[in-house]
Amino acid sequence: MANALDETRDPVSEGRETGVIDKQIPVTVGVGSKVFEVMLWVLLIVPGLIFQLLKVRAQAFFNALEQRIQHAASQIDNYIEQRVLILQNAASLVEKSMEFDRETLTQIAKYRAGGGASDADRIEVSGRVDRMFNSLNVAVENYPELRAHEQIAAAMQQNAYLQKEITAAREIYNDRVMQWNKEIWIWPTKRIVAAKNGYTTRIPFSTSREFKERAQENFFD
Repeated sequence: MANALDETRDPVSEGRETGVIDKQIPVTVGVGSKVFEVMLWVLLIVPGLIFQLLKVRAQAFFNALEQRIQHAASQIDNYIEQRVLILQNAASLVEKSMEFDRETLTQIAKYRAGGGASDADRIEVSGRVDRMFNSLNVAVENYPELRAHEQIAAAMQQNAYLQKEITAAREIYNDRVMQWNKEIWIWPTKRIVAAKNGYTTRIPFSTSREFKERAQENFFD
């Protein structure tokens, strides 16, 4: 049983800080877990039946948590989509030729339609939108008279509001992801179920480097 007990250790927490998991780690179980399940059925039927019921409940728990994660993710995607539209409109106002990759809108639409986009893809698209905002800021800064343009000012204020909403939604999403990343390693029931279903850890939603840099500045100085 020593082999099985060793599996109770959470590899996500070893050598990593909370919230900075940068890759998906698959859940695995060793021989100890298989021996454990066999022993429950061999020694007594009742413990085996009870453990089977616990696994059914664990599966239901993961299904419900997955739904909560997807709901939180859809909130983020919705705000990102709104930011893209606002930045597109603002770019046309400054009459600057800016390339807004069609793939960005396509990916966001896929997220909202439940297309199974990965956590890493969502973070990458968010960073791309932040780069759009950064490019637009540079354009406006090069032409100070544009700062007095009411529609441009309104667009930038809307962008700031949406980024605050993304930050709030990100906190909820990351709380769910942290819970997922913790629960899938709980041995024996949840870890065995997670391994059987091929579950992996999930990547928390992080702020892009571009936005962190812009957060230190005032747009309308």
